[in-house]
Amino acid sequence: MGARLLRAWVLRPRIDLDEITARLDAVAELKSNTVLREEVRQNLRGVQDLERLASRATLGVATPRDLAALRQTLARIPLVRRFLANCAAPRLAALCEEMDELPDVYQRLAQDLAEDPPALASDPGVIRRGCHAELDELRDLGQHSRQIIAAMEDRERKRTGIASLKIRFNQIFGFYLEISRANLHLVPADFERKQTLVNAERFTIPELKEYESKVLAADERIAEIERRLFSELRSWIAEQSPRLRRTAASLAQLDVLANLARLAADRRYTRPEFTATGELSILGGRHPVIEQLLEQQGERFVPNSLFLNGTTHQILLITGPNMGGKSTYLRQAALIILLAQIGSFVPAEQARLPLTDRIFTRIGAADNLARGRSTFLVEMSEVAAILNLATPRSLVLLDEVGRGTATFDGLSIAWAVVEHLQARTRARTLFATHYHELTELAELLPGVKNIHVSVEETPSEIIFLRRVEEGSADKSYGIEVARLAGLPRAVIERAREILLRHEQSEHQLSEKLSPGAVPANGASAQPLLFTAIDREVIDALRAANLDQLRPIEALNLLAELKKQIS
Repeated sequence: MGARLLRAWVLRPRIDLDEITARLDAVAELKSNTVLREEVRQNLRGVQDLERLASRATLGVATPRDLAALRQTLARIPLVRRFLANCAAPRLAALCEEMDELPDVYQRLAQDLAEDPPALASDPGVIRRGCHAELDELRDLGQHSRQIIAAMEDRERKRTGIASLKIRFNQIFGFYLEISRANLHLVPADFERKQTLVNAERFTIPELKEYESKVLAADERIAEIERRLFSELRSWIAEQSPRLRRTAASLAQLDVLANLARLAADRRYTRPEFTATGELSILGGRHPVIEQLLEQQGERFVPNSLFLNGTTHQILLITGPNMGGKSTYLRQAALIILLAQIGSFVPAEQARLPLTDRIFTRIGAADNLARGRSTFLVEMSEVAAILNLATPRSLVLLDEVGRGTATFDGLSIAWAVVEHLQARTRARTLFATHYHELTELAELLPGVKNIHVSVEETPSEIIFLRRVEEGSADKSYGIEVARLAGLPRAVIERAREILLRHEQSEHQLSEKLSPGAVPANGASAQPLLFTAIDREVIDALRAANLDQLRPIEALNLLAELKKQIS
């Protein structure tokens, strides 16, 4: 029950601050009170899937062992409520109130159902002894049959003088007396022959036939009574299903809250704080899954901080090498917000968050060729959905937009997407890219900032530091990552030659475009593919009425615009 509820919470995080706060208060109390938390979790271990058991009873398919599991679960509820009785958190107190102990249901199950019932209702032993008088009498008859048969067998041996006489039973002939062929001359006249074998013959007597009728009738009657009583019990349980489901919902929520508290205590999670300022501030944030995987391998996760708002830090352009941790940084931000809005503590030293209405992601590569949708078309469809649906309260994560087409096409699209997000959508955005040209937007658009994932470069290798710092990266180190992936050495060396040739070509182009302009650090400059046009120039051109403009006025306007853009 708890697993299903947790999945529902993750798929549908809340945007109601009161509900989130109530959950966080409950998690906080369970986190701080270790004894309470572990006692609750210990008792919940004996709780079965109450929702499913109630559904099976309602559908009339519950087995005897299903009802035994229900009885076991109901026995745990008073213990759970006892531990919640003095909790201060309003949500825990409410769950304690909503939990129905169902004493009448437990009492009837304890009285009617056997302690260890069989798997199927058609098997004997479903109903507890003492529940039905006739059933107990019939069971006694069956249980004492061995003694009755043994006494009858002993009496007939003495009467006939046949020491090897035996009374047996099978499904075809029922009860019979078996006498070896050597003793047939001692058989009395009242013995009635039933079957002849190679070495023996089988007989019956009136007393044995009468007892057989009683025993067989008793078995059928036992089965009939047990089926009826079990059906009545199951139907009565089905009538209590609304109460069972309400209690199941309370137990499921308590299960989720207790385990969120355990995770918060074991993994050093902190309580998030929700603010109305629109600022998203995460100090020392960590990825909850990757952190655990690294700890299992004996490594340490490098935490990183994040700051976003709707004005000065609306869009962060993230550059850096492949495998440096850009995608991890994006995803851990989304997971921290998601965890906070289901009512969980978060993997960070501190988290001050706004209420987020949606998390939009454009990460990875996928296609749908059966419907004629290429990888790039799927990518653009996802970007289109983000641009059309995101609001200023949304979080947008974009990873490598525009990489599925020609370089200039992809760069143009990525550039325009950033402009649209900054000017119109106004959503808080993390935009990871290898288009280093996009870093110029930080100087052109307010609210756009550059950050990068740092590395340390040595003559023989690069070391991924996993730290996110301010500023932009100047390289992607793609060839080094390809070397780590195991590409042949000849391919790596040839790639370096081609890269050097392209860098020299771009450097020469840069010198032609700007004579004498050589970068101070000696690095090869990238050509400016997108030069920002002053908005005042655009507005002046739009306002000009060319039909009524005299030639001298047109020349003056052109000179003024050229002066502005120079």
